[in-house]
Amino acid sequence: MAIEQKDSKLVKEAVRSAIQRYGASQDELIPILNDVNRAVGFLPGEALDEISLQLKLPKSQLFSVASFYRMLSTKPRGRHVIQFCENAPCHVAGGREVWQALTDELHLKDEETSADGKWSLVTTSCLGICGVGPVMVIDDDIYGNVDPKQVHSILARYH
Repeated sequence: MAIEQKDSKLVKEAVRSAIQRYGASQDELIPILNDVNRAVGFLPGEALDEISLQLKLPKSQLFSVASFYRMLSTKPRGRHVIQFCENAPCHVAGGREVWQALTDELHLKDEETSADGKWSLVTTSCLGICGVGPVMVIDDDIYGNVDPKQVHSILARYH
């Protein structure tokens, strides 16, 4: 699927801005990829091509990094990305039940995006706030001690 010209400009501007912010340094690869991912919503091939050229890194290396980190995506995601911790502390604290409530409410499985493009649901191994599990992050909003009964009202906050 070809990127429309408007989207192509957005991608180029996002890459230019990220490299200007961090410098064309291989040491800054993850922050650069993260900034572009946030600006565009994912890391299209065009972005990886341009970053590869600017940082003098093989595209395969960029793809490896982009596919390793769950915060990054090489395919489009929804307007709101829900990251759900599936690590042991969250699981023991009731994470399985919260996950079930999320999947029932959204009718999505892990790594899926809703047909209307509103939601993407992804699991992660740890969000680093195990003391308040179960935990989920929607965009930049962190929800801890989530109860399955709260899922509907939490999701209702997002338009």
